[in-house]
Amino acid sequence: MPPLFAVCAADAGVTALLGSGPVRLFPFGDAPENVAKPYAVYQVLNGLPENYLDEPPDVDDWSIQIDIYANNIPDVKGVLNALRRALEPHCYIERLGGTSTEAATNLKTTNFDISWYYPTR
Repeated sequence: MPPLFAVCAADAGVTALLGSGPVRLFPFGDAPENVAKPYAVYQVLNGLPENYLDEPPDVDDWSIQIDIYANNIPDVKGVLNALRRALEPHCYIERLGGTSTEAATNLKTTNFDISWYYPTR
């Protein structure tokens, strides 16, 4: 899998918003209860090897969804922009999701999908 966390954790714009001890970017389902806001989670949607007829794949195309949660809309937008700036030199933004408010928590949220071609060797 591509080094999504490492790339984001090394970016000053991301850590300015998501902290650095720890960076509040978690695998999907692993965000602690009552974590500070804003925070983001990611999940692998799928991976697709670049198959060839005469040799094994040397790269996989990973589709990853990133969800952002914050107390207010400006924070959601700020985290979205920081994550995009950190990730776009390494991968493609494939989809920008809608915005909403979670009924149970009243948190503002948005998400986006990336496509990251990452070497297998």
